[in-house]
Amino acid sequence: MIHVIILYIKQSEEELQRKKAIDDWLPITSSRNAKWWYSAFHNVTAMVGAGVLSLPYAMGPGVTVLILSWIITLYTLWQMVEMHEMVPGKRFDRYHELGQYAFGEKLGLYIVVPQQLVVEIGVNIVYMVTGGKSLQKFHDTVCGSCKKIKLTFFIMIFASVHFVLSHLPNFNSISGVSLAAAVMSLSYSTIAWAASAHKGVQDDVQYGYKAKTTPGTVFNFLSALGDVAFAYAGHNVVLEIQATIPSTPEKPSKGPMWRGVLVAYIVVALCYFPVAFIGYWMFGNAVQDNILITLEKPKWLIALANMFVVIHVIGSYQIYAMPVFDMIETVLVKKLNFKPSRTLRFIVRNVYVAPLRHVASNLQTKEIQLVLVDQLGLHCAWRIADDFITNWRIEVLQ
Repeated sequence: MIHVIILYIKQSEEELQRKKAIDDWLPITSSRNAKWWYSAFHNVTAMVGAGVLSLPYAMGPGVTVLILSWIITLYTLWQMVEMHEMVPGKRFDRYHELGQYAFGEKLGLYIVVPQQLVVEIGVNIVYMVTGGKSLQKFHDTVCGSCKKIKLTFFIMIFASVHFVLSHLPNFNSISGVSLAAAVMSLSYSTIAWAASAHKGVQDDVQYGYKAKTTPGTVFNFLSALGDVAFAYAGHNVVLEIQATIPSTPEKPSKGPMWRGVLVAYIVVALCYFPVAFIGYWMFGNAVQDNILITLEKPKWLIALANMFVVIHVIGSYQIYAMPVFDMIETVLVKKLNFKPSRTLRFIVRNVYVAPLRHVASNLQTKEIQLVLVDQLGLHCAWRIADDFITNWRIEVLQ
């Protein structure tokens, strides 16, 4: 009997050591020494996307929605930060772990994971197209007399960067990339609103609804809601970012995380509101879905802004890809019993980037891109509502 007990204890210890080794290898849990300012620029990079440049285009249906979205998403994000360690001795390091606590082991997984994957993979595809288009605009602006190059080649150039960066193991290892991306987002947003203000209010500016029919007005309104919701897509990676911050009973991770979130939301406000309000004020309904296209001049400044967009979406791509890498590698290591190794990581991440590059290359028509962005925006709006449902469910359980 004693031998059986000893054998059981040894097996338990071996299983614990195996789980610890896996957690030390997986992207989300391998490093927990992040500072509060890491969460600040991770959140800025995740939230402020190139979609900020389309906000003036969305302002026709209403300014109030943008402000309400800022307040609502900040509130739901605060709830998620608070719930990261609401169960003593346990951290919800991943979004689906919180969903499993709220809805049950299986149902929570089925509810959260598909939605999270749709948003994160969809955003990665959109950013790959955006990065390629911004590179193309930079090339065409700097070298207007040069031979035109297909967008596919610029998407391939953008994707080649991710074939390298995707092999960085965890969130903390991409903190430098994320910081650069956060700075770039503030930079090109400043260029957008400052150049708009310098150009002044146009003589023939109009602020009425663009569409002449009721169905057209409704469609534009819903499209604008999608643009605004897409601008606040950072909730999908909040828990994963917080998982990188050290935590003790005396100093839980929610303190530094919330500090980082507040700084991030101040930066978000500095990016979003001036671009949206000034851009729409100056150009009205004539503003295009990318305000840099409306501005056109000075060429050197527009070229610089497009390169800033490229650098920013490089960082954003990595922020949204990391939880996907974690999901895939978790299944391979924990469910299929693959050995954690650099070779496995190399294969997984290359296999992820390559098909997305192919999909992005086939999304070159403006109509397809708009449909994808609108669908993602509406899906992000549903995710915000889903946050309320999940948070309410957890509060009831408590």
